[in-house]
Amino acid sequence: MKALFVVTGRGIGGDAVIAINIAKALSKYDFQSEFALDHTAPGLLFKKKGIEWHKTSIPQAGGHAATKKTLVNAGFKTGKAVIETAKMFRKINPDIVVGVIGGGAVVGCLTAKLTNIPSIGILNTPTDAKVCTKITTTVALPESNLFQTELQNKNINKAYSPVDPEIIVGNRENALKNMPDAFDENLPTILLSSGSTIFEKMAVAASNIGKSGIKANIILVGEPLEEEYKKYFDNKIDNNKLIYLGYINWINDLYKIVDIAVFTDDGMMIHEAMTWGIPVIALLKVKYGRYHNLAAVFEGAVLESELENLEEVLGEAFANMDKMKDNAVKYGEEVLKSSDKIARIICARAKKK
Repeated sequence: MKALFVVTGRGIGGDAVIAINIAKALSKYDFQSEFALDHTAPGLLFKKKGIEWHKTSIPQAGGHAATKKTLVNAGFKTGKAVIETAKMFRKINPDIVVGVIGGGAVVGCLTAKLTNIPSIGILNTPTDAKVCTKITTTVALPESNLFQTELQNKNINKAYSPVDPEIIVGNRENALKNMPDAFDENLPTILLSSGSTIFEKMAVAASNIGKSGIKANIILVGEPLEEEYKKYFDNKIDNNKLIYLGYINWINDLYKIVDIAVFTDDGMMIHEAMTWGIPVIALLKVKYGRYHNLAAVFEGAVLESELENLEEVLGEAFANMDKMKDNAVKYGEEVLKSSDKIARIICARAKKK
């Protein structure tokens, strides 16, 4: 059978990872998967993996940061996008469509409804929840407002973000080999990241911790959203001990040497940390002021922090590291099952065709 994933975003970060990980799990159930991205998406993650993709129009309203204006603009564009995407569906003729997050979920599921193809919506924004739950079977991820809500609708499922189970296969020696001379194996290691893209607040946080005097290796990964953010990574000024690695493709190796992670209050990297038993501090409102309350989803393994009190919360995490690790391991066991759980939901929906 053939699954077609309609994926929002640029084909670089979390939305693309979610689609690829679900597709990998689906392959175990004899599904072939194809992908569709917006015309403007560079698709760097797909390129790195040698995956080709179809192009269509996938309007975005800004996810959790959507405003009335961006929603209206996206709404006007959606009708045209559905017509264009319907032509693509008829050409590809999938057995099921998987709409992934935001605009990808909305366009994918609306077009599938129009073309009479079974669909699944993978949700994590208020907008995709409002639209997709009315027309098809859905899976709400932890960032969705539906995840922490008591639901009676049997067509709304819940799942942790679908990590690739192979994420737990890492090589410590390879990580150490890639570390600069400033890295000290005898010190604990703090990893800071806002995903593939570094947002300014995370850059500031990394710089502050790098200059704080904390006795630890301070590592930052990702590519800055704006070139000017690189000023925060300059370890030649202000006695900044920050180790900046840029965008790396060996994150699973890096996790082997991380003791505590500082991530944004959203999904994939926090989920990955749980599988490694790594305590996490969720730095709040980094991405356009969004807040997901993942500390409640992973209670006891994730602490919240504002930028101003990050050093204090890091101290709390170090003081309670063993207990936080134990809690993370428990969540990690369930997180590792999430890709297969979502794949089985898709299989069941496809068989109703």
